Amino acid sequence: MKDKDRQIVTEFRNRLEAIMPILDLRVFGSRAWGNATEESDLDVFIKIADLDRSCREKISDLAWEIGFKHDLVISTFVVTEAQIINGAMGASPLISKVLKEGICI
Repeated sequence: MKDKDRQIVTEFRNRLEAIMPILDLRVFGSRAWGNATEESDLDVFIKIADLDRSCREKISDLAWEIGFKHDLVISTFVVTEAQIINGAMGASPLISKVLKEGICI
């Protein structure tokens, strides 16, 4: 992962933690694995305790704001602990890959 991407994600995480508790935050996809192009988005996995419309909007707005500032699209994948433990999300190959290979920030 490039230093610039790490700095952007750190800024995103710090700003997000100021408005809600985060259980886990990881970068995955091409930027995490070093094969991104200039047009690649920055994929961020976020696990929080509870998720409602307001939380989702705050995360989306913050991702847009920081992405706009850095001329980068930040794509968020937001889940709750309950969705992973009790729901079909826990069986998702994508979740498994992110938890195994995603870069914790």
